[in-house]
Amino acid sequence: MKKAISLFLALVLMLACTAAYASDMATTPKYVFMFIGDGMGSPQVTATQYYLGAIANPDSPVPVPAELSFTDWSTVGLMTTYDATSFNPDSASTASAMASGEKIPSGALNYKYAVATEDNTTEDAVLDKTGQFVLTESTKLITEYVKEAGMKVGVVSSVSLNHATPAAYYAKETSRNNYYEIGVQALTGTVLDFLGGGELRKMYVDDKPNTEDYAAENGWTIVNTKEDIASIADAKAPVLLNNPDIADSSAMAYEIDRVNREATEGDIHSLADIVSAGIEVINNEDGFFMMVEGGKIDWAGHANDAAASIYDTIAFSDAVQVAVDFAAKHPQETLIIVTGDHETGGMTIGFATTAYDTHFNYLQNQKVSFATFSGEVAKMREDGATFADALAMIEKDYGLTTTPDMDLTLTDSEIASLQAAFDLSMTPSEDRTLGDNDKLLYGGYEPLSMAVSHIINNKAGLSYTSYAHTGLQIPVYAMGVNAELFSGMYDNTDIFGKTMQAMGLTADK
Repeated sequence: MKKAISLFLALVLMLACTAAYASDMATTPKYVFMFIGDGMGSPQVTATQYYLGAIANPDSPVPVPAELSFTDWSTVGLMTTYDATSFNPDSASTASAMASGEKIPSGALNYKYAVATEDNTTEDAVLDKTGQFVLTESTKLITEYVKEAGMKVGVVSSVSLNHATPAAYYAKETSRNNYYEIGVQALTGTVLDFLGGGELRKMYVDDKPNTEDYAAENGWTIVNTKEDIASIADAKAPVLLNNPDIADSSAMAYEIDRVNREATEGDIHSLADIVSAGIEVINNEDGFFMMVEGGKIDWAGHANDAAASIYDTIAFSDAVQVAVDFAAKHPQETLIIVTGDHETGGMTIGFATTAYDTHFNYLQNQKVSFATFSGEVAKMREDGATFADALAMIEKDYGLTTTPDMDLTLTDSEIASLQAAFDLSMTPSEDRTLGDNDKLLYGGYEPLSMAVSHIINNKAGLSYTSYAHTGLQIPVYAMGVNAELFSGMYDNTDIFGKTMQAMGLTADK
């Protein structure tokens, strides 16, 4: 009898749990945020937590990591990032996987491959970089399903708006480098209600209309001043928001530069500000889907600039906080997903010369990004600067010094490495002779900038293995309606399916 009762109670409990889960799934979010930290893997998140914790607790005898706006969420998953052609994928293929649920070859945006055959005569078939596949079929995007459901769509990025990750959520191209064509799709397509952050890259091509012409023809409101951003709620959608402060490659400034410039120049719009503006444009009773990319985490990773990476991860966290604050007002209607597309640079915490210790506080001494410092190096080259001039600039911008017995005192070997990099940097790039070791050391960037970055990274207890992407698995964080779907371990293509399921949408067969 006791065994029968136990079985009966277990069955009742199972049915109750199933009913509760079904009840939960019957509720779908009206507002969905998809945050992608480009190049942001676990090392970038962890380094940022440790940096903020070290700064906030300078006298603590034990490590005290800080929480970012998303790191204390109860739902955490882990996803693979490999694409159709490589274990070390690119942003186009990985963002496309999350946007469409399909494995895509490196370099392509929402185009699947098929095995090439001798009788394949498709005129527009394109061989990918391996020469083994042809791109034959475009995929359908989650943003297209969202629009069909009557919701609005916004895409935000801190880099150029037709760069790979933002483009994956509205464009289909056989090459991510077709910037003009991608920009045209953004402005002539039916997916977007808001596109904001940097600018569209490569707006002019030969004798074709510039992309602003397409914007005007298709009813876009262009917002590019502080005053217009302040009153963006009155702007007629669709809205193209170009941050009035543009830095390199049609992108927003690195956060480390933006923060330090604000002290003298006044407010400069952050990624969080652009997200807030976008919400004002697309918020409506039928709901919305917003994808937000923190793109300069990736760019800093490529350049092995740990401090710039950390600052941009902080900016990304601040942008997520905007969504968290929105969710607090709509707790039963909001889903927020935070992840990366891949890891960049092979960042690692721990360096041989610091053994088991780290000194994240040293990174406070860095005042500029590698990009800004490279501009200063170019000026030194034009002015015929001496190595002493360079050391003075390095001390001002990074705190690295030749003064003895300081935390950031340069060793003889570090000074020698700076001297070698300085000699190369003072030679015009077209006249430089780079050996194999130089190419590995500097990765195609300004030699002195890379030498300085590596030294301060290593003194802080950080290092990098690559100037490119790596194949690390990436954490996924989720909160809100149906967030539990994103727990566990899965493939990046499952992000599409899980988001569709969470929203109650069904993919076409």
